Formats: sequence, structure tokens, C-alpha cells
Amino acid sequence: MPLFPLRTVLFPGGPLPLRVFEPRYLDMVSRCMKADKPFGVLLLPQGGDTDREVSLPMSSTGTLATIADWYQGNDGLLGLTALGGCRFRLLDSRREADGLNIGEVEMLEPEPRFRLPSTYSLMAGLLKALLEDLGLLYENIDKHYDDASWVSYRYAEVLPLELEEKQRCLEMTDPLERLAFLRPLLRGIREQQTQ
Repeated sequence: MPLFPLRTVLFPGGPLPLRVFEPRYLDMVSRCMKADKPFGVLLLPQGGDTDREVSLPMSSTGTLATIADWYQGNDGLLGLTALGGCRFRLLDSRREADGLNIGEVEMLEPEPRFRLPSTYSLMAGLLKALLEDLGLLYENIDKHYDDASWVSYRYAEVLPLELEEKQRCLEMTDPLERLAFLRPLLRGIREQQTQ
């Protein structure tokens, strides 16, 4: 699978806007679109350099990305929106002659959908308002405010967390654990905004 290491974390069911200009990634996007195949997004740790000749230090858990929309910008750059699919574990990777990273991956089981517990119902209401404020990026995303996994992924996505905290949320396998981790962070942000 082609890999796109980035300084961001993509979550299942979430949008990822990208501007692509490097030839290796333009070729990757073109091949993925023609074959209707996804690519893998992995967090590139702080200090990681995508141009190094040696293997990249990448996170071992990533998310499949499917191209949902694309456009040619006025500046000549390719803009696209990808949607997060299943999570995967990176088993091995190699670098092609053109600099593109290719990975051998193991797909991880999707989290089962289950009803958001009533103790988190206020979080669902707040999330709805947040996503409406974010406008176009979330306009065409299927919304599941009653699903604990979906709500926890969206909060991990939109809250201003350190990337390592976002990656930790991606690696969690229990949405209730993720919600419990995120709720005090959300409370802290709301308290800061009211001061």
C-alpha cells in the first residue's frame, strides 16, 4: 500500500484536506484515483523528514484514506479531500526509487458501533454545534451522534490536542476509554474560553 506520512492524524470516518505538490505524491494520488484504491496515512513524528534517503520513522498505526474530492488550485497545486477508512498496523515498509513509501500492512478490526452512553450526551450536542461551525469540511460527512466510536473520533480530530495525544486516541481500541480521556481535555478548553 502506498503510504503518505504526514504531521497529522487521520481518524476513521473523518475528512482530511490535503494540498499535494510533490511528484511522488501526485503520482500516488493519480494511481489511487484510477484504480479506486486507498492510500495509508501515518503520523510522521516530530523531526521526521520525508526527504531522507533512509527509512522513515513512522507511527505503526495509521488509517486508510480514500479520495472523496479533488480540485486544481489557482496556484497549480492539487487539492483533495480524503476520508478516513479502517485503521491498520504497519508491519514493514520500503522506499521506492521515486521516494514513495510502500508499506505492508495488517488491517485492524473496526470498532463496533454502540450507543453513546447518556453520561456523554452533552458531548454529542456540543459536537453537533462544533461540526456545524466547521462548515464545508464536515458538510458531506455521515454523522452518527449516537455512536460512541464516531463521537470519540470526531472529538479527537477537532480538539486542539498535541499530535502524540491524537495518535494515542487513534491507537485506543475502546471508544469509552477514548471519551474518558477526551472529556477532561474538553472541559479544560471550555473553562479557558470562559475566563
